[in-house]
Amino acid sequence: MSLLDRYHLLVHDVAAAFGYDYNDATPDWVHPFIHLILVLAPALLITVGSYLAIRGILKLWKYRSTPALHTEPIRGLEKSLFKTVLRYSRSQQALMILVSLIAMPILYLTLELPKQIVNNALDSGRFPIAILGQDLDQVVFLMLLCGLYLLAIILNGLNKYGLNVFKGYVAERFLRRFRLLVYRHWRSDPDARNQSEIIPILAQEVEPIGGFAADVLALPILQGGTLLTILSFMFVQDPVLGAAALTVLPIQLVLLPKLQRRVNALSRTRIREVRQLGRQLSDQLRERQVNPAGLLPVSTSFRELERVRRKIFRLKFFIKALNNFLTALTPFLFYSLGGYFVIEGRITLGALVAVLAAHKDFSAPLKELFNYYQTLEDTRIRYQEIMAFLNKSIQPLGHAQPDNTAPQEAGQFERSKQRYPALSLVGQGAIATS
Repeated sequence: MSLLDRYHLLVHDVAAAFGYDYNDATPDWVHPFIHLILVLAPALLITVGSYLAIRGILKLWKYRSTPALHTEPIRGLEKSLFKTVLRYSRSQQALMILVSLIAMPILYLTLELPKQIVNNALDSGRFPIAILGQDLDQVVFLMLLCGLYLLAIILNGLNKYGLNVFKGYVAERFLRRFRLLVYRHWRSDPDARNQSEIIPILAQEVEPIGGFAADVLALPILQGGTLLTILSFMFVQDPVLGAAALTVLPIQLVLLPKLQRRVNALSRTRIREVRQLGRQLSDQLRERQVNPAGLLPVSTSFRELERVRRKIFRLKFFIKALNNFLTALTPFLFYSLGGYFVIEGRITLGALVAVLAAHKDFSAPLKELFNYYQTLEDTRIRYQEIMAFLNKSIQPLGHAQPDNTAPQEAGQFERSKQRYPALSLVGQGAIATS
């Protein structure tokens, strides 16, 4: 038996495992879909997932095995962002996790009830039907299912509203405490008056850390649970269509993070330029008069900020367009292959409509999980920078490497390192786009 014959036998076995009779009588145009959905895309997904898992394990091992200088402990702050967040919001995190888990069965109802309405309430050949000992005609049964669907929508909306409001409370509470801890430590430094960087730190740079404090556990559980709930619903309707929903996922896992890292590098450059501009303006304010020689570096900073932000816009919108295109490919599979399954009687029209409706919400939690990873890297680096600023020494935090793209002017660079040691850490991690 040749290798090609073995491959075709493998495809037939996989299709049989998914409950699909894949044989020579199947139309020719269906064959490539079956190969792509049941064999090629899952193999690529397993390969990409294994690579990401191995890379994550190696990064964690490198992080733990890399020696780091012990920084001076800061009162009220842990070396790890996670430990600091859990130290001040452990009980609130547990409550948000509970509310997130409650949302999963409600979400499944919002997906299942439309299918029941199409398949059962609109089927006029089986009425009246008995529900809890009561005979219901078609209109009453339709109104009953629609009422349950409305109730599920209301409960889902109330759950999200309550969770978001509580997350805002947790974020602001942690942000206030974090700002106060940083401010107190800064005030205790006898040279604090010479550190003008404390203003953008307390006003802007701590904001993402406060927002992340509310999402650190609740967001991956809520969005990951939403993703698994929608995917499970699709597999229940038809395993082949459920597998089709994962067809473009490997491409998204490979391309989108790489492009996003380029955006992150530009965002780090923008942050560095904003800080440098702030130092230049602060120096001019301390001189109490406008120095004509200071106009050139300020104008150069404005020009560099414009150039960087234009690059960020181009990349961001390219990523958005690419993601929208990849997301639109899956409904194409649903309409073509799913429509064929409806004609053949493999699935019902209501199931196909429900799968299409579910897929509309499938990309949203996946996008939120991508954003969570970027935000995680962003806040981790910001937290390390603030800790390094408070310790007033360049520390090899984690797997950070020195940034080789710092300002080239020697005098300005040396003064920047003395005032803000974290500039040497800016080149690490992923800074989410603003």
